[in-house]
Amino acid sequence: MQQKIKDIIAKLQSPEVTFADVRVSFTDFENITFVNGNLRNFSSSKSSPAIGIRVLINGCFGFAGSKDLSEASIERLIKRAKDNAIHGAMFQKAPLSFPTLSPTFADYQHNPEIDPFAMSKEEKLDYLQKLAQMIKPEGKIVHSYVAAEFERQEKFYANTEGSFSHTTVYNTLPLMNVIASEAGQTQSRTWPGHMSAGRAGFELFHKQNFLENTERIKKEAIDLLKAPVISDTTADIIIGGGHLALQLHESVGHATEADRIFGQEISYAGKTFVKPSMLGIFKYGSDILNIYSDSTDPRGLGYHPLDDEGVPGRRVDIIKDGILVNQQTSRHIAHMLGLEPSSNMKASFADDIPLVRMTNLCIAPGKGSLEELIASTEHGYYLDFTKTWSIDDNRNNFQFTTEIGYKIENGKITSIVKEPTYFGITPKFWNSCDAICGEEEWAYHSTFHCGKGEPGQVMRLSHGVAPARFKNINVSVKM
Repeated sequence: MQQKIKDIIAKLQSPEVTFADVRVSFTDFENITFVNGNLRNFSSSKSSPAIGIRVLINGCFGFAGSKDLSEASIERLIKRAKDNAIHGAMFQKAPLSFPTLSPTFADYQHNPEIDPFAMSKEEKLDYLQKLAQMIKPEGKIVHSYVAAEFERQEKFYANTEGSFSHTTVYNTLPLMNVIASEAGQTQSRTWPGHMSAGRAGFELFHKQNFLENTERIKKEAIDLLKAPVISDTTADIIIGGGHLALQLHESVGHATEADRIFGQEISYAGKTFVKPSMLGIFKYGSDILNIYSDSTDPRGLGYHPLDDEGVPGRRVDIIKDGILVNQQTSRHIAHMLGLEPSSNMKASFADDIPLVRMTNLCIAPGKGSLEELIASTEHGYYLDFTKTWSIDDNRNNFQFTTEIGYKIENGKITSIVKEPTYFGITPKFWNSCDAICGEEEWAYHSTFHCGKGEPGQVMRLSHGVAPARFKNINVSVKM
């Protein structure tokens, strides 16, 4: 395959082509779902191929992708990519440009502890069925599911600057959920939350303690049926890592994807309140808030030695001491903003066009344990496990609801509340952050399903966070 890619690059080397790159991916994917204790889905695809060719001609990118890797298909893709660039340039207001980069060569092969594609079908089904049986409907538990998604992706990348990379990664998404019902009311509990994916194999089920938490989620779902709602108008809230990852994702991650500044994603909930003039001066959060994009950490799904336009993986501060200092960028957008490219151009599969995407977007840890943070909170709530959420197109005005909240009185958890909901405006909310737990509480929380682009793509990415406290937040749901 390496020689095939070199041959393609050689064909793309011509006077009219300013820059070109090619990607080839082979993806294995498996999905297993149990509903109410019974197997409902087992689907599998192996070595699904894809190829994408991108060229820059007359200041315009042209792209073509296919699942056909034959020589005839490649010739057609080269012609189509060039034609798309030439015709697109006729309608482009300003030509794209960016500085060249020195060649980078990289090889990364991730080996999970338990390769799900090497396991027998029976072994996987036996474990998942055991989980499904442990949470199947009984009494007030009326619905349950257990799901597993496994992915292995091998990817080759090369460009006309001489860069080349070859990577193989494994990603796993495990999840279980129960729904309790009584007197027309339903409550749900999910484990370990909706950001449960990881750069791992089947071992993730063991590391996330699925077997040990089946009884917990059943009990909490049932207890929530009789739990009160929050009666406060405002309160201090501590947000657990799983849900804080989503808060970070929606109100900082998407807001600082710089293609949104220039209107390139508007039709898909893709605007942002961020403006270029804010860089270096805008107070996005409190002084203790430090947020960075880091594609150099192999623990996260966003790791890569080279992104999908040839930028080596980087750690870049996005918010430093509360100030917005950078953006997640492509090469040409970084050039427009006077920034260094952040290595955030990614595509889900080789036949998808690269877009500005989050990789590993993280909040730097502070100090202290979650236990200490709760103990220092006189009155408030500890919230986790996302239930519903919404945010406006500008990534500014939001509402989030979690499955469960734990009431804190005089530094101790005293009871639970159902469906705690909070509201906010992005900068005001992040400026209310007065405490972030330390390294001992910090962990990656990851997703398979970040949607962006038209045609739509779903991206695998991670958020490193520790629980954090926010002061005087609107938690009133009174009509």
